[in-house]
Amino acid sequence: MHGDRVQQLCFTAEGLDADGIVHLLDSCLLGDSEPAAGEPDWKAPRTPSRTCSPPSPDSRPTPEGRQVRPAHVSAAPETARSATRSGHAVRPSGPLDGRWASGLRRLGFMSDAYAVRRERLREHCSASGADAALITRPANVRYLTGCPPCGATVLLTRERVLLVLPDDLPLDDVGEHPIGEDIAQLAVPGETDTAFAAAEAAGRFRVRDLAVEEHDLTVSRHRGVAELMAGVQVKDLGRAVERLRVVKDEHEIADLRIAAEIADQALGELLESILVGRTERHLAMELERRMIDHGADRAAFPVSVGTGTHSGQGAHQPTDRRVEEGDFLTVVLGARYRGYGVSTARTFVIGAAPAPWQVDLHRLVFRAQRAGREALGPGVPQHVPDQAAREILQAAGYTERSPHPVGHGIGLEIREAPRLGPADMGKLDNRVPVTVGPGVHIPGKGGVRIEDTLVVRPLEEGGPELLTITTKELLAL
Repeated sequence: MHGDRVQQLCFTAEGLDADGIVHLLDSCLLGDSEPAAGEPDWKAPRTPSRTCSPPSPDSRPTPEGRQVRPAHVSAAPETARSATRSGHAVRPSGPLDGRWASGLRRLGFMSDAYAVRRERLREHCSASGADAALITRPANVRYLTGCPPCGATVLLTRERVLLVLPDDLPLDDVGEHPIGEDIAQLAVPGETDTAFAAAEAAGRFRVRDLAVEEHDLTVSRHRGVAELMAGVQVKDLGRAVERLRVVKDEHEIADLRIAAEIADQALGELLESILVGRTERHLAMELERRMIDHGADRAAFPVSVGTGTHSGQGAHQPTDRRVEEGDFLTVVLGARYRGYGVSTARTFVIGAAPAPWQVDLHRLVFRAQRAGREALGPGVPQHVPDQAAREILQAAGYTERSPHPVGHGIGLEIREAPRLGPADMGKLDNRVPVTVGPGVHIPGKGGVRIEDTLVVRPLEEGGPELLTITTKELLAL
């Protein structure tokens, strides 16, 4: 359906009742049946630039010959090897101008990817006896159509795909509707529940077995859909779409690479600034602003900055505590780009030289994180990376009363399957992005946390692909 035809449909639907809307849809809906090495060491700052580590000799050039990574966020030799050994596609010299990513944004190019995903869901529905699916979870709607979170609902039948969305959905920055032309759209007034409108359309399409996402629908919305579908069997779709999302295609991984580049860029710029005397809250806000300035949709989650006794915590909420000489400083951040987010954590020390206990603790967490990363691979049980990292920490006397998983899947949602915890028994697949981020927090002193986002790859392709490549060395800022 051409863009002007979509708009005509949306405007024509205004003022019609439910029967009128679905009658209009019957006349114009389109089918969619297409088918490591050394230990880290602290680095004293250099003056006057305060640059904390030299450019890595392994920094990757772009095809134009420019350096991918600014010197101030160059990876340590061990990190750089992990990032380059697999020979995966080089990230752009900067996501800031969007030139490398512009091809992927073309709707015609992405329409095929969305169509393949919908066809896989159709196959699942057919196998489970459902002839249609009602998708309401925002991340799942985006996965199947490209529609950003806006309260939209997808109705997927054997022959049709219908996107029901609020009529006040904004256009993107070039004035074009962000949804592909192969997806029929129905705009409804903002006060109308899109799930109810989609259920009415399903009744008109003579759907007999409708699968819904019960884990996403509230009790009242589920009841409303069931009432509209009187005489139709309403069953649970379960987390079928979430399971399809676990293994990423190369379009998704390309977006994750750019999100990682943005986060690394923002963090690297912060490291060049004066930190002493600034509050955790101010630094967190600055990082979020820098990521948006560099092209992120937004921060993937609230940035966490912890200094002194707050350092080393994974979910610390920034306070008005100020950075002081001799503090550990832990930063946990992630950028979201075209819906896909990454997560990274680094710990630094403030001052000319860290204390011996800080060097030892940082080295320990570095070793644990490296062991967890190196344990990743297709077919590896999900608990193995956690076990590899945890054994190193426990051997040094650090145990958790309530063990937290060392990592998890990541993508359209910041926490998604698979989980890398001590009790998780599934196996990892190829092309699954995960985080690996062990940490140690000593009450009253502080701690260290180091986290990366990686893509699981087989050894013949070079092993895990490291996306977040800011140095993991203990820098003295």
